Amino acid sequence: MAGPGTRVFISHLSAIAVFDPNGDQVGRVRDVVVSLRLGGRPPRVLGLVVEVVGRRRIFLPMTRVTSLESGQVLTTGVINMRRFEQRPNETLVLAELLDRTVTWSKNGEPVTVLDVGMIQTRLREWEISKLFVQLGRAGRLRKGKGERLTLDWQDVTGFTLPEQDQGAANLLATFEQLRPADLAGVMHHLSAKRRAEVAAALDDERLADVLEELPEDDQVEIIGKLKDERAADVLEAMDPDDAADLLSELPGDEAERLLQLMEPDEAEPVRRLLAYEEDTAGGLMTTEPVVLEPDATVAEALARIRVRDHKPALAAQVFVCRPPSETPTGRYLGTVHFQRLLREPPYVLVGSLVDDDLDPLPPDTPLSLITSYLATYNLVAAPVVDEADHLLGAVTVDDVLDHLLPEDWRDAALHARDHDHDQHESEGVTGGR
Repeated sequence: MAGPGTRVFISHLSAIAVFDPNGDQVGRVRDVVVSLRLGGRPPRVLGLVVEVVGRRRIFLPMTRVTSLESGQVLTTGVINMRRFEQRPNETLVLAELLDRTVTWSKNGEPVTVLDVGMIQTRLREWEISKLFVQLGRAGRLRKGKGERLTLDWQDVTGFTLPEQDQGAANLLATFEQLRPADLAGVMHHLSAKRRAEVAAALDDERLADVLEELPEDDQVEIIGKLKDERAADVLEAMDPDDAADLLSELPGDEAERLLQLMEPDEAEPVRRLLAYEEDTAGGLMTTEPVVLEPDATVAEALARIRVRDHKPALAAQVFVCRPPSETPTGRYLGTVHFQRLLREPPYVLVGSLVDDDLDPLPPDTPLSLITSYLATYNLVAAPVVDEADHLLGAVTVDDVLDHLLPEDWRDAALHARDHDHDQHESEGVTGGR
């Protein structure tokens, strides 16, 4: 159990599990809330931001924390499940203090905050006591050449001053193990300024993966703050259908400018997708399904669907077509589902296994018919072909769900649901802020 004098560096709390008195996991720590104080006094630690089921973030007061040891947080009492809302006088340590450039009072030299330590006082309150810093200003890379040292909070100044170009390397290092959807949740809850700084620090592939998981408003905001050349690189790293969805939210001249900056072979499938109505098979499809020629073997097919980058819905089957095998392909012959591949010897040709009983979808198929098609035949993906039987792409069940759910479903998934809040309130949940 944590006692007076216990010091904890806050980066070590990131993503650790939080348990209630019964030993059931409540969620995971995403940040620490502090209140800055005047006169150089160390900030008081108010509580933890905990992410619970549904990516909802709640506030856990430090008065309800009984232990911060052994890589876990233990709580006492009933937890208030009301969604966390940051107040004007509150600061988030991981989101706002890491990578800050402040001044070492001893010599006026700038230092960059790498980590923050908090300690429990004799009054059993928690406050910020130490800063782990690196000499010099924040850079884009976490591994710098400057000397690193630990300072007392009173040894630095500048936390209350606005900073225009705060880095994000150490914040990202804290969350480097997060899945793209979880990192998207972190970014969604940052300020617009901090969100832009984090986006600038991510590499193109990682940022592309995160953008695909963010609400449309956040996507547009982030892509709009990138330099055009970088924005084009990120769009190239996105799945073509996701890139097309994002570009469709931009003004026409801005979207065309970015398409012009993309590599022609990357921009071409995106342009094709933009030509279709949004709620049709053509508008929903991905142009990168797994395509094999009929003389490919089962062993080759299994190797293709094992590729880590394939989404599960796309890896559930291979589409067999005459050459060329890039969309639009030669004549579409049929589909082979992975269960059939698992039942056959590795030397068998996929051309002998195709299922051609189901008619593929034309690109103008409306969303309602796509939904019934997938549900009727228990499919997770459906081929889309043109009038000449060329495979244009595939519609996957996840893309269909994206369009069936309310427009703000991603945003709602990152916030509390009202009926859950009402339910907890009716059960007498305590510990409100």
